[in-house]
Amino acid sequence: MSEKKKSFSFFNKGKIDIAFLSFVLILLSIGLVMLFSASYAYSYTYFGNSYRFILRQAIFAVIGVALMLIISKIDYHILKKFAWLIYAVTVGMLVLVLILPASTELDVKRWLAIGSFSFQPSEIAKFAIVVIFSAWLSTNAEKLKKIKYLAWMVLLLGIVCILVVSEPHLSATVLIFSLGIVLLIVAGLQARWIVAGAGLGVGGLLFLIFSGAISYGSDRIAYWLDPWADPSGKGYQTIQSLLAIGSGGILGRGIGQSRQKYLWVPEPHNDFIFSIVCEELGLIGAMVIILLFCALIWRGFTIAARAQDRFGTFLAIGLTFQVGLQAILNILVVTNTIPNTGISLPFFSYGGTALVILLCEMGVVLSVSRSSSVEKV
Repeated sequence: MSEKKKSFSFFNKGKIDIAFLSFVLILLSIGLVMLFSASYAYSYTYFGNSYRFILRQAIFAVIGVALMLIISKIDYHILKKFAWLIYAVTVGMLVLVLILPASTELDVKRWLAIGSFSFQPSEIAKFAIVVIFSAWLSTNAEKLKKIKYLAWMVLLLGIVCILVVSEPHLSATVLIFSLGIVLLIVAGLQARWIVAGAGLGVGGLLFLIFSGAISYGSDRIAYWLDPWADPSGKGYQTIQSLLAIGSGGILGRGIGQSRQKYLWVPEPHNDFIFSIVCEELGLIGAMVIILLFCALIWRGFTIAARAQDRFGTFLAIGLTFQVGLQAILNILVVTNTIPNTGISLPFFSYGGTALVILLCEMGVVLSVSRSSSVEKV
């Protein structure tokens, strides 16, 4: 696909992709229901209010959906004009979060606070990498055959990854690195560099885990292999998650009927919410949710294939891939298929700012669909 010249117009007048929008809203609605079910016991025990988490999440969901619809009406090409500014501001925030004192007793530096409002710059970093890579590759993909241009893209990606892993935030680093590599592959990166990139990523990950650069890395590997080695300590969360999944059976105990959410699964409204989903909805319910994620990814890639230019294609692929990979990694962690990476489940896990950012990203994909006038299937 060649990059077309386009006269810039601030607003899109095309038709929104109803299928993609529907999948987003269905996943969001189910996510809110399951968040309330998973959180009310924990919320009442520690805060004396069963509705603390769901009310906050619902408010952010309303804000996020409103922003998603507004962004869908804005021509996504405006992002190309501000791609370098978005990248520079993101890097600045990532540096700032490392300079400021740690926000937790674990010496983890992930949050920036503005008054009572706080957010993780690493969430914005995912979006920034998609935007800057899409902007550059949409007009320069053929230059990837030259090592100096490929090195330039690797440098942009490496700066962000180094800053994020320094927080430390390993799961976000894996996501950001994967986003960059996937967009390079879509742009036509040669096979030898794909293999080299994969090797570099795996090698770097193993180094961080076993060198002690990330203190919790080797422990998570050990207790992934045998969580029962420390059943009341570092293996506790995984064991309780597996018990929740197993007790759900085929049909589940029913919505609201989970036993493990009563302070057995630690913070069941966060990264391990899928275990409560499995316990209450069973294998069938869990498979329906997985199929909904698959449908969202399929529709996002369809929008990318029908985009009017390469910039739209890269944007839609990158943002859709982010949701898909994050969902896959979360489910693999909850089922103990891979070590615990501390990654949230899109549309389900508690986190207001992360939800708003995610819905804004879905708004960008919908903007691409409007510009290409994708019809409902």
